[in-house]
Amino acid sequence: MDLLEQIGRNAKLAEPILRNLDANSKNRILRRVAKELVDDTKAILAANEKDIKAGQEAGMSAGLIDRLQLTKERIEAMAEGLCQLADLDDPIGEVLGMKKRPNGLLIGQKRVPLGVVGIIYEARPNVTADAFGLCLKTGNVVILKGGSDALASNTAIVECIRKSLAGEQVNPDAIQLITATDRETTEAFMKLNQYVDVLIPRGGRGLIQAVVHNSTIPVIETGTGNCHIYVDEDADLEMATAIIINAKTQRVGVCNACESLLIHKKVLRDLLPVLGEKLGKYKVEIRGDEEVCKLLKDAVAATEEDWGKEYLDFTISIKTVPSVEAAIAHINRYNTKHSEAIITRDYDHAQKFLEEVDAAAVYVNASTRFTDGFEFGFGAEIGISTQKLHARGPMGLLALTTTKYIIYGNGQIRP
Repeated sequence: MDLLEQIGRNAKLAEPILRNLDANSKNRILRRVAKELVDDTKAILAANEKDIKAGQEAGMSAGLIDRLQLTKERIEAMAEGLCQLADLDDPIGEVLGMKKRPNGLLIGQKRVPLGVVGIIYEARPNVTADAFGLCLKTGNVVILKGGSDALASNTAIVECIRKSLAGEQVNPDAIQLITATDRETTEAFMKLNQYVDVLIPRGGRGLIQAVVHNSTIPVIETGTGNCHIYVDEDADLEMATAIIINAKTQRVGVCNACESLLIHKKVLRDLLPVLGEKLGKYKVEIRGDEEVCKLLKDAVAATEEDWGKEYLDFTISIKTVPSVEAAIAHINRYNTKHSEAIITRDYDHAQKFLEEVDAAAVYVNASTRFTDGFEFGFGAEIGISTQKLHARGPMGLLALTTTKYIIYGNGQIRP
């Protein structure tokens, strides 16, 4: 039997078990996995070190190495995310209302799992634990297809989780990892609709578009992050500087990092020299328009491609704009509908920005780095959806559920 076929069958066998787990059992498993991850830190870090070394030898960028790298603190954060999930209310079984029809039928909706969730993702080993936690809490089985660059790390984490499941007398096939790294296996996985109910891609634009265009499984599209910050004419420039530095440099290899900066022409001369100096300390390359290049001797002239580019590196594009309207128009043209921010003390401009910018998350006076399931109080996230159907923004527990109608009668027949 084909390996993928076997994985699919295993998932379907585990699905009824997961669907019917009670909340206490799910929470107990989540806490056990959290403890096992911390206890297995040494083995997980050793596996991760193999991936890091291979990535460096292959010339992987600093931003992608940062995505790939695990530390003791990051493993503890993964465990904390699982414990947060255990503390959240279980959404499964929630009845979303009940109405009585004239014929006496009681018709309502009940929240239920999606079933078997497939995830294809790139160099983000923390996704392995997050995906498992969210899927377990919502009664879903998960099949993971990580990239070759994180194979050792993902394998170590999945082994830890499966060990915990077995210890709780739960079918370990509640989580399975596809270890084959060839393109043919990935393409075949996208067509496993006999067994997989929904497919979620997480990674670069190329991966996401390949899944969207080739999958026969329904896809929840997560997005790349060409995230903007607009500094308005009435902004607190000290606040703006701190927010931009955080959004650009705290972690450059993540989808909620700031990639593009728009500055109102009235504050350009006051803000840019200070900001340029601070960005220079982090060795951030600035690609700017003509006005920016005049003020910053180290800036590089931006091309059309720069305005729409997700760098995932120590690079940022900066453009001068004459108004909040121009900033909004630029953002809506070039953004990936992920996360956008305005820095302003003008209430009307803030409201206009919130209303007119088309994105999953829109901020006033805060860093785009907060677009994250953990930061939003979801415990973790399965991804950040930039589409508009079913789910949008950080996808927590509710995004991994669907509903079914439940109908109570007392002998009604349709005339």
